[in-house]
Amino acid sequence: MTTEPQHTAEPRVIEPRVIEQRGLYFDELEEDVIYAHRPGRTVTEADNVLFTTMTMNTQALHLDAAWSAEQPFGQRLMNSMFTLATVVGQSVPQLTQGTIIAQLGLTDVSFPHPMYHGDTLYTETMVTGKRLSASRPGQGIVTMKHTGRNQHGEVVALATRSCLMWTRDAHSQAQNPQRRAE
Repeated sequence: MTTEPQHTAEPRVIEPRVIEQRGLYFDELEEDVIYAHRPGRTVTEADNVLFTTMTMNTQALHLDAAWSAEQPFGQRLMNSMFTLATVVGQSVPQLTQGTIIAQLGLTDVSFPHPMYHGDTLYTETMVTGKRLSASRPGQGIVTMKHTGRNQHGEVVALATRSCLMWTRDAHSQAQNPQRRAE
């Protein structure tokens, strides 16, 4: 806090401006722009074992090093659902944090190249479509294509995602009921 000199006995307190981290509103998202989400995420054996066991996925390709060594990839693979969740998660701070209403669906999910323990995942998102909702004023549907790549630039995950998003004005009005009355 800073104070401003005044001629009164009490100094005036100036509150600092607050900038809150958030995603982008429907009206701020641009189609055919690549949003690069950084930093990357280096995935670990602990990530793989924890996620795999928490989700009750007993696939030996994720848990059994000896068995996996004899399979075509020669080692354990990262759980693809962990990879997908991380790809979507990496986009949240930049695109949807606090501006999404609901995830509507995921389609066209594929894993063209495996991820291994120690790989680093980098995600990019392109907004491929957006339209205002016909039934929900102040909200819009956004379609995004997420691409996850490892540290070598190999595509390890692709997914198309649809989200219901706020417009800036509608979200502001929903958060400040007094503004609705004006």
